[in-house]
Amino acid sequence: MQNTVSCFLVNKNEQKEITAGLQTIPSADLPSGDVTIRVVYSSINYKDALAATGHPGVVRNFPHIPGIDAAGFVVDSQSDQFAVGDAVIVTSYELGVERWGGWSELIRVQPEWVVPLPAGLTLKESMILGTAGLTAAMCVNSLIQHEIPVDAGSVLVTGASGGVGSFALSLLKRVGFHPVAVTGKPAAALRLIELGAREVIGRDELEDDSQKPLLKARWSAAIDTVGGPMLSHVIRSLQPNGCVAACGNAGGTELDLTVFPFILRGVTLDGIDSAWYPIRKRTALWQKLATDWKLPDLDSRAEVITLEQVQQTVNALLKGEHQERTIIQVSAE
Repeated sequence: MQNTVSCFLVNKNEQKEITAGLQTIPSADLPSGDVTIRVVYSSINYKDALAATGHPGVVRNFPHIPGIDAAGFVVDSQSDQFAVGDAVIVTSYELGVERWGGWSELIRVQPEWVVPLPAGLTLKESMILGTAGLTAAMCVNSLIQHEIPVDAGSVLVTGASGGVGSFALSLLKRVGFHPVAVTGKPAAALRLIELGAREVIGRDELEDDSQKPLLKARWSAAIDTVGGPMLSHVIRSLQPNGCVAACGNAGGTELDLTVFPFILRGVTLDGIDSAWYPIRKRTALWQKLATDWKLPDLDSRAEVITLEQVQQTVNALLKGEHQERTIIQVSAE
């Protein structure tokens, strides 16, 4: 195994100033863990961009390596679950938050976080999906588990132009649902239709100041990536026995509701904890994403950059100037 590791390292000096950039560190500095993986691809999520700035809501200890997603090959294993040479995926858990993440040539983790790369999916494709695609799959699976019929009506997707929302549109269409995209970006409408939306509506259509406990029942189900007032509106406008899979809070953490959607319409609010989703269910969803739910256009859904280009992309993402899904090729395949 190599003695040094190239990585994107975030640090804080004695003056509390944050520094970040490409560094070479001894591989002995990696945290403990039974499985060591040579990372081939990682990705850039909004949480990663925040971590790259040393944001205290994400990074608690320095030095730190961001990257909540990683895919590559096992180079050392003390676990009987994995052998050297195995192609694997690691997403979420504490990777890139409490533990050094995927923006590094090597990562070291416990085997309980590792998923074998399923046949039918490449390492690159797995990172184009990444946490965003997997979370979308969790949401779609939630609707299926709650027995929402594909022909029951429209399924609303809030925050549809974001990472989770855009993958949710495609997966809903793939499974046979009728997805309706909600966006605050009118210019994104054509792209959302290309991704799978049957209809696109503006965010303003879901704004309601009436405080009514129930609204007109419009949606058979929903995937909400926004939270706050929009989630409240969605819950109040679900059809009887509808379900909303909720996975985000960009629009707020407060939820102003009565019990009436739940006791008069039988609505279900299913929270999706993508970070700690059970490994058995996680593995099964990756298998679906490689087979029955595989999206045909994955390669066209992301640009590929190197570690040297990460800072530029992070800056653009945090300024709202970068919308494209981006993955990082950390080492050669």
